[in-house]
Amino acid sequence: MSGTNLDDNKKLRLLLTGGGTGGHLFPAIATAEQVMTTMPKSSVLFVGTKRKLDRDSLNRYGFSVTTIHSYGLKGKNLWELIKALFILPLSFVESFYHIFRFKPDVVMGVGGYVTGPVVAASWLLGKATLIHEQNSVPGLANRKLGRLVDKICLSLPQSEKFFAAEKTVLTGNPVRKKIIETGKAAGGDHGKPTLLILGGSQGAHAVNEMIVEAIRSRADDFSSMRVIHQTGRDDEQMVARAYRETGIDHQVSAFFTDMAKIYKQADIIVSRAGATTLAEIGVMGKPAILIPYPFAADNHQEKNGSWYVDSGAALLFLQKDLTSDKLAEEILSIVNDEKRCRQMSASMKNLGITDAAERIVNICLTLSGK
Repeated sequence: MSGTNLDDNKKLRLLLTGGGTGGHLFPAIATAEQVMTTMPKSSVLFVGTKRKLDRDSLNRYGFSVTTIHSYGLKGKNLWELIKALFILPLSFVESFYHIFRFKPDVVMGVGGYVTGPVVAASWLLGKATLIHEQNSVPGLANRKLGRLVDKICLSLPQSEKFFAAEKTVLTGNPVRKKIIETGKAAGGDHGKPTLLILGGSQGAHAVNEMIVEAIRSRADDFSSMRVIHQTGRDDEQMVARAYRETGIDHQVSAFFTDMAKIYKQADIIVSRAGATTLAEIGVMGKPAILIPYPFAADNHQEKNGSWYVDSGAALLFLQKDLTSDKLAEEILSIVNDEKRCRQMSASMKNLGITDAAERIVNICLTLSGK
């Protein structure tokens, strides 16, 4: 681990921009936490979307937040595209305003459509800029911004081919401090074998249905297990009712806020293959069954997961090829094989990068001249 040793007087004004999903937001939070831990006199400002999840998450961590008017361009119908282009000049005006007001030393984009106008405006004003790419295949905003920014921080080794080699640095994906600390702590609070199902911050309806059917069809085999299930808002009641009907010990919620506590309890995880979730699972060292979101841009989730599969840390199944019976069989085969579970856990732990936020903060300091 490459510790960041800084004197008490050193400080950084960091403007972070991005959001729209937890996968974009949580690495930004982890970076901000690292800045404030190592340089308590620093200032951090988030410029993001008006999305409620973004605002609630940032407010919970106590960071300053502001928003701009901005809409995505990729995959939109004609009317949405016209609206996005029409609002773009306003997005730039608002970005310039927040940059002038905050006076950042460094501006960092973490992905999502809001990143585009903020980082581009910062570049036009001559500010030091960098982006962080979580996925193996960059999104549209980061691909375009990669031509402008000073540095590009990568989470996975597959993505360097999309950017100029002299700009890229493999930093890993920053994970929130509490999750890192939990992952380092020895042992866990295990009673029953515990299965954790995650669908990302939005839930995953197809995965929810498949899990419910798998447990219903093999209720006797799952009766000795506990299930923790993040469902997303729409499926919470349906999933909870299914567990009650089968008598399975369960904890169901639309969205968990204390993920460190949730991860600690898990023995095996069934999840989509979002980059931030994978980074967190890696730090925790938990075996995983990955079901990539089939409509992810450029199929990036399948490519994210392949790195973990190749290292023996996870299994990956395409949603179209997976049945509830097959899923039940794979879960039970791992849970009931202690040696295999330990091997997958060790392989996952080896892929976890605990000092990604430190590496990024060091790059910010270098770019700022501090």
